[in-house]
Amino acid sequence: MALCVELHPVNPQPRLLAQAAEVLRGGGLLVYPTDTCYALGCTVAARESQERLRRIRQLDLQHDLSLLFSSISQLTDYAQLDDRAYALLRRILPGPYTFILPATRDVPRRLADPKKRSIGVRIPASPLCEGLIAELGEPLMSSTLQLPGATAPLTDPDEICKTMGNQVDMVLLSGPGGVRCSTVVDLLQWPPRLLREGAGDPAALGLGAAV
Repeated sequence: MALCVELHPVNPQPRLLAQAAEVLRGGGLLVYPTDTCYALGCTVAARESQERLRRIRQLDLQHDLSLLFSSISQLTDYAQLDDRAYALLRRILPGPYTFILPATRDVPRRLADPKKRSIGVRIPASPLCEGLIAELGEPLMSSTLQLPGATAPLTDPDEICKTMGNQVDMVLLSGPGGVRCSTVVDLLQWPPRLLREGAGDPAALGLGAAV
């Protein structure tokens, strides 16, 4: 049974963040809260945990996982930003958005979309996420904690601990989760294109309905 721990949403306990980061460095798989929904996360190098994540969610290899960062400067090691994209991200992040961007040459092929060589990136407006990623020193591979056949993500902390305790290595809890995922925006072209409307307001980006 995985350890389930409660963290403060605004001032997460450093000791627990360090413990979670150590689990991740060891190749572990976590459940953790973001600024939108609860999510499953592991490091970029943790191939076995990425496979576990895909099995839990029943995702095939064509379903790309997002990368979560603590800052734009950290993000630029993985995604290419032109001046317009950089200005947009500076203005809107951190927040409940996922941006599709060209991957840098350093990104392994298995992490990028095979056709477009793109990745989805996030910088959540969450002190807990920011603290965890900063403590880890690298981004998190992430996917929403929505189980096969479910119409919405898991939100209740007790249910999450009970349901996921035998499937992951650690569960970080911080109150009830949201039910709306991040808003997904394609920045492979200009103007940007709304792919999925979620918790982030498309109007803040000057975008209309998703296509």
